[in-house]
Amino acid sequence: MNMALTTTIFTTLIMGTSITLTSSHWLLMWAGLEMNMLAIIPILMNKNNPRSIEAATKYFLMQATASMIMLLSIILTMMFSGQWSIMYSTNQMISLILTISLIMKLGLTPFHFWVTEVTQGTSLTSGMILLTWQKIAPLSILIQIYPTINQPLIIASATLSSLLGGWGGLNQTQLRKILAYSSISHMGWMLTIMFYNPSISLFNLLIYIMLTITMFSTLFINNNSAILSLSHVWSTSPPVIIIILMNLLSLGGLPPMTGFSPKWVTIQELMKNDNIMISLIMTILALLNLYFYTRLTYSTTLTLFPSSNNTKTKWYFNINKKMIMTPPLITLSTLSLPMTPIFMILN
Repeated sequence: MNMALTTTIFTTLIMGTSITLTSSHWLLMWAGLEMNMLAIIPILMNKNNPRSIEAATKYFLMQATASMIMLLSIILTMMFSGQWSIMYSTNQMISLILTISLIMKLGLTPFHFWVTEVTQGTSLTSGMILLTWQKIAPLSILIQIYPTINQPLIIASATLSSLLGGWGGLNQTQLRKILAYSSISHMGWMLTIMFYNPSISLFNLLIYIMLTITMFSTLFINNNSAILSLSHVWSTSPPVIIIILMNLLSLGGLPPMTGFSPKWVTIQELMKNDNIMISLIMTILALLNLYFYTRLTYSTTLTLFPSSNNTKTKWYFNINKKMIMTPPLITLSTLSLPMTPIFMILN
């Protein structure tokens, strides 16, 4: 894509999310989501091969279905309330329809199958945008209307997302699919705590976006897309392997990494609200994520894969990619745990 087209697409993408975040009118909010969806499709097709076209088609069909369901709930809200502004609806059917549409847009269970396939079919940059920026607008709508949405449905979907997000990543060898399952699991944590403290959900989202961008940026240095290719990085870029190891442990929520912070705050808030069973289930399910991240760390950094050469080393090629934001992101994604009490005081 040329510069003018790229600028137009990314401007539309940012404007769509901004309209959804700042609007108090249902139709404007829906229009922002549509702008966002139509702008990311050319980004997903940037590789211009059958796999990326298939991924963009799957994404379009799923998001278009969710948009139609959401528009139905908006029209029903207009019929029952007589206004387009966002208000707390007392109609359970409208609330259920709206909740289902937002769950589909976020890729939560049971509508999570498209997330892994779309992420695997795109490039690393497109996958990063899909798993980070595209989560902001639907989650902001959920946080705005959380007092009236169907709580049992959200809790069940969040718990199953944490389960399937950890379970699905156990036997994966493709890094983009692993990060997609990680996204499903993290979304489950955000929705679990949303009813009790929405600001913690936003804190979870912030930490998740930071960790995911850091991980994708690190993989982008050597264009790693599979565990096998990642296992060969140690001979060309040893510091990158150490960074990936720390990022993986942080994504798994292992203390003292930054990724432990949102889980710590979430479990503490659930315990304050006497939800011992939910906090116990979420803690157990978090071990699934930690297990496959630890296994990935072991296979890529602590073992030597079979190699055809005898020297176990490769010619070192200088990396010409300018990764200006990677060093501060690495620092924030691994060493920010001591700042958690500050957030708790502000909250």
